[in-house]
Order: sequence, then C-alpha cells, then structure tokens
Amino acid sequence: MAGSMVTLTSFDGREFSAYLAKADASGASGIVILQEIFGINTFVREAADRFAAAGYNVIAPDLFWRQEPGLQLNPGSEEDRARAMGLMKNLDEDAAMRDAASSAAWLRDAMACERVGAVGYCLGGKLAYLAAMDPAFDATVAYYGVAIQSALAKADGIRAPLLLHIAAEDTLCPPEAQAQIVEALEPKGVRITTHAGAGHAFARYNTPAYNAAAAEPADSETSEFLTEYLK
Repeated sequence: MAGSMVTLTSFDGREFSAYLAKADASGASGIVILQEIFGINTFVREAADRFAAAGYNVIAPDLFWRQEPGLQLNPGSEEDRARAMGLMKNLDEDAAMRDAASSAAWLRDAMACERVGAVGYCLGGKLAYLAAMDPAFDATVAYYGVAIQSALAKADGIRAPLLLHIAAEDTLCPPEAQAQIVEALEPKGVRITTHAGAGHAFARYNTPAYNAAAAEPADSETSEFLTEYLK
C-alpha cells in the first residue's frame, strides 16, 4: 500500500514534510529513511514502501526543507544533478541530523514504535553513519555513504549497531577512502560489506545505476541485520 505525506515539527518549532509508509501489523518497529541528494523522490518513496511491506513503519523526512522544501529531483537529469550537488554542499548537517532524530521520535510517539533504525543512501549513507552515534536510533545501515572518511574522528561515539555497504567501484569513495573506513571502523565492531564490481548508487532501483548482483545480497543482508536489532 502506498504511503502518504505527513507534517512533522522540527527541533526549532518549524514544520517540515516527510513520507510515511505504514506496516500492516500493529506493534511494528520503525525505520527512518535518509535520502540521497535528490530529495523525497520516487526512489526514496519506493524504498520506504519496500521496508513497510517487510513489516516496518517507515518515515522519510525531507532533509532539504530548509533550502527548497518538497524537491523531487531526477538523478538522470544533469540539471537536477547539479542542483542536488548544490543542495548537498549547503546542507546544515547538524540540523539534518536533528531532523532525523525528530523523525525517529515521531515514530516512537505517533506510531508506538519501541525500536527505531535508520537506513541511508549516498548523502543519507553518511548521515546513517552519524546516526549510529545518536541515542534516537537502535541500529543503522549506510549504503555507499559519501564522505564518511571525513568523519572518522567521530567514530568513538558509535553506540548502535552499524552496517556499511561499500561499492568497490564507487568514484565518490575511492579505494584509499575505502581503506581508511575499513581500518578505522572494523575494530569498533562495525559490519562492513564491500560489493565487488558495484558502483555508486548500485541499489537505486529502476535506474541505470542499479546493479542487481550487488543490490540483492546487500538488501538481503540489510534485512537480516534489521531483523536482528529491531524486531
């Protein structure tokens, strides 16, 4: 069943929108989907719907609302890609993380979710890494997070189980960055899976970037990980 847009309240008392997809059963755990750079577009909504079909209450907050609310950009458009890169560059990361935490709190309150995780892609992958340090989340999963290597100094703050999916051929996370991430995070108990032959956005369904050979086992591992820590 398709979800719907809802309105949440930010930490500073302002309102922003989010896409909500509900589980069929009561008492479900929650997941916050942390977006790519393209807003709450078709891919993000479909990802939320898939997790809802797997038995979670899912919310995907609009993390660009302070700049341009309601954006749904097309990753196949060069114009939209340039626009999205500018939005990412100017994102207030701390505010976005507080919006993510507010979304988790909303799931606990409005949907009675006892446990809440986060799953992030691209930009959201880095935010999912940071979410593992936030008590709002019980477990987090990051797909091809961008610039995680620039935030490794924060790794001592990891408190929740964290799964990272790294694309071996990701031009936005080159081999030296991948090595830094593995060296810094594996000793801290972070689960890291590197997907050979996969490029950035390999799990973005219904687009040329999609790589089933990498996405299907990645999604299966994510499902098992979330079942272990959220259900």
